[in-house]
Amino acid sequence: MEQNEQNLPTKYDHKSVEAGRYEWWLKGQYFEAKGEPEKQPYTIVIPPPNVTGKLHLGHAWDTTLQDILTRAKRMQGYDVLWLPGMDHAGIATQAKVEAKLREEGVSRYDLGREKFLEKAWEWKEEYASHIRSQWAKLGLGLDYTRERFTLDEGLSDAVRQVFVTLYNKGLIYRGERIINWDPATRTALSDIEVIYQDVQGAFYHMQYPLSDGSGYIQIATTRPETMLGDTAIAVHPEDERYKHLIGKTAILPIVGREIPIVGDDYVDKEFGSGAVKITPAHDPNDFEIGNRHDLPRILVMNEDGTMNENAGQYEGMDRFTCRKQLVKDLQEQGVLVKIEEHMHSVGHSERSGAVVEPYLSTQWFVKMQPLADEAIALQSKEEKVHFVPDRFEKTYLRWMENIRDWCISRQLWWGHRIPAWYHKETKEIYVGMEAPADAENWEQDNDVLDTWFSSALWPFSTLGWPNEEAPDFQRYYSTDVLVTGYDIIFFWVSRMIFQGLEFTGQRPFKDVLIHGLVRDEQGRKMSKSLGNGVDPMDVIENYGADALRYFLSTGSSPGQDLRYSTEKVEATWNFINKIWNASRFALMNMGDMKHEDINLTGKMSVADKWILTRLNETIDSVTKNVDKYELGEVGRALYNFIWDDLCDWYIEMAKLPLYGEDEAAKQTTRSVLAYVLDNTMRLLHPFMPFVTETIWQHLPHEGESITVAAWPQVREELTDAKAADDMKLLVEIIRAVRNIRAEVNTPLSKKVPLYLKAKDAGTLASLQTNSSYIERFCNPSELLIGTDLQAPDKSMSAVVTGAELFLPLEGLINLDEEITRLEKELKRLDGEVERVEKKLGNEGFVKKAPAAVIEEERKKQQDYMEKREAVRQRVAELRK
Repeated sequence: MEQNEQNLPTKYDHKSVEAGRYEWWLKGQYFEAKGEPEKQPYTIVIPPPNVTGKLHLGHAWDTTLQDILTRAKRMQGYDVLWLPGMDHAGIATQAKVEAKLREEGVSRYDLGREKFLEKAWEWKEEYASHIRSQWAKLGLGLDYTRERFTLDEGLSDAVRQVFVTLYNKGLIYRGERIINWDPATRTALSDIEVIYQDVQGAFYHMQYPLSDGSGYIQIATTRPETMLGDTAIAVHPEDERYKHLIGKTAILPIVGREIPIVGDDYVDKEFGSGAVKITPAHDPNDFEIGNRHDLPRILVMNEDGTMNENAGQYEGMDRFTCRKQLVKDLQEQGVLVKIEEHMHSVGHSERSGAVVEPYLSTQWFVKMQPLADEAIALQSKEEKVHFVPDRFEKTYLRWMENIRDWCISRQLWWGHRIPAWYHKETKEIYVGMEAPADAENWEQDNDVLDTWFSSALWPFSTLGWPNEEAPDFQRYYSTDVLVTGYDIIFFWVSRMIFQGLEFTGQRPFKDVLIHGLVRDEQGRKMSKSLGNGVDPMDVIENYGADALRYFLSTGSSPGQDLRYSTEKVEATWNFINKIWNASRFALMNMGDMKHEDINLTGKMSVADKWILTRLNETIDSVTKNVDKYELGEVGRALYNFIWDDLCDWYIEMAKLPLYGEDEAAKQTTRSVLAYVLDNTMRLLHPFMPFVTETIWQHLPHEGESITVAAWPQVREELTDAKAADDMKLLVEIIRAVRNIRAEVNTPLSKKVPLYLKAKDAGTLASLQTNSSYIERFCNPSELLIGTDLQAPDKSMSAVVTGAELFLPLEGLINLDEEITRLEKELKRLDGEVERVEKKLGNEGFVKKAPAAVIEEERKKQQDYMEKREAVRQRVAELRK
């Protein structure tokens, strides 16, 4: 890439600007963490995308936010590590691979475990390369020398170490429990992998005959097919209706099995009939009741959701087919009293969409209470995890305080195989890092671990743990910030925190920056069924990565959802085009200027001093807001500075010296332009890396790449408050003149007289010194400036800060219309005065706001009151 070229191409073309640039950055090794001891480390680990498909807009948003933070910190002199990687995504990836095999007419069982895993690794390689190419398109500054995968050797060691340690501490156990079972993928699910949806179902009211023939006991269920596994009926021990039945038995319809009636406090006397069927193998509450009363557990379903041999005549039927047939049979037997329609919440598998079955199964669990207690205690300490916005800390704590044991085993082949072996004869369990010495006598557990088990270790396992002497772990842990969506606080954030504390004794990250979901323009979640999804690669093709990134990162505040809008991306493209054209104009006027030629000590115009003051203010605002993660505020500050101040005002004003005869003034303006553009590109760079690098390479600069250029600093000597006030007055005057001319259809090309009445000697001096700008931008036939000017007859007027202006427009002005216009302005100023007075009258505001903010409001109050008085007087004059 050429440096210091004078001319940018005439038109901004995102494709040519972005082509080849990423490869150039990688070749320059600008994104690699160098471990320089004199620099402070700054670490982010990427939330690893699943190797199941293409990245979506949510990924683009999430990674853009991380890229902005790491690019800014790199420029600020930190030793930045942004570590990339991907997740094996057990259930999701296995489902995709199995679907592909089905298309070929093969099942995983036909292939066997080893061959199936070969296919899964092939899938992983293919999709990992897709993801890397998408990262490149987005321009992500990742350190690929440290890329990790959740099934790589190092991470697998970490997973085994954690499992074995927790097992030895008694925090991992194997037990028979009711778990969430997905019959489609034939695996257990954790509670948070179940999505509840309201479904139209029914309550089936049945009468179970008492064994002694004395009558019936009525129960109701939403899942009649599970009654085939009933082993009791429970009633409340204090329920007068049923107390006498406790200890007796009833006959289970269809099956004919005798089952006991037990008393248990769990039963709600007020709900339904006050009697409930107990199916310990198919309901978590029934399981607990069964344990208390020593009831047998009869499983009536197979893993695929079909009925098993315990279902008798219904064996082999699908669970829902069985339900229909069973209801019919119960009606024929006369024991089905009524069917009542009922809308209820039904769990569905997040991965397959199948209705989840509460199912008795032997699984591995993590005992969560001790781990959760530590994580909760951390939040009351100084070294807590800071949530941004902080309201999400409550969400996190609420979940931690109500935590249940975590089912970590999954009946899959793709994943970390559980490091447990069973002795073929004695059935003894051995848990260890490696297989037992006499491996031929032992059989390894077939299950793998929940994907979130390995993801929970991501912040430290990726840095070389369990080797605590690993240089990266020593230098870059704990990490600085985790950027993620609010939808996985429970899945992932909470688990990383308790595992980080348990195994490293530290929080895994200082801050958690939470963003929302990307929605469509109507606020709907993007989904395949709605067909409203947007592929970020299509957006990049049409508008470029810079436009997409800037829109995503500045379009909402932390924690909020973002509405995707093509119109807004297009507006951002137009903004970049404006920056391109302004840079092109500046470069054309810089000639062969070198970096060492930039000189800011020459005699400066008010416009020069003002733009340097505004640049300082923008640097200060952008730096503070990046540190606070308020990227929407950064976007506003940059947009206002670049579009309004730099392009619309300064560049227009710079044309006066640039096209004039004064060589010293020309040189000063060139220096100011070069300095301001250089710093502006640096501030913009984390948001728009491609276009800023291209423009910066054309500007007079030092260094190889803007990615490693120093972050802009506020230079106090370049702030000039008086010049800022003078310029503000000029801008107000020019705008007011343009507005008045527009109202009476008098184009700027037509010269008209302009009278400026200054309120004091200081304002008068400022207007006289800078009259060349008024001449250039207001095009007056004559310009009169004074402190005691009288308003000419039939003139239109405006009040600006510190002055009044009059344009005599004989023949064009309608006196009544002018009075109406000024009365409208008076009403506006009344509103402004009232607003400021209300603010300053608010005790809370005055107590909490910084002194500088209060002073600014008082200045506004004074300014509005002076303007209001001047407008009042003018209206009074016109009414005479």
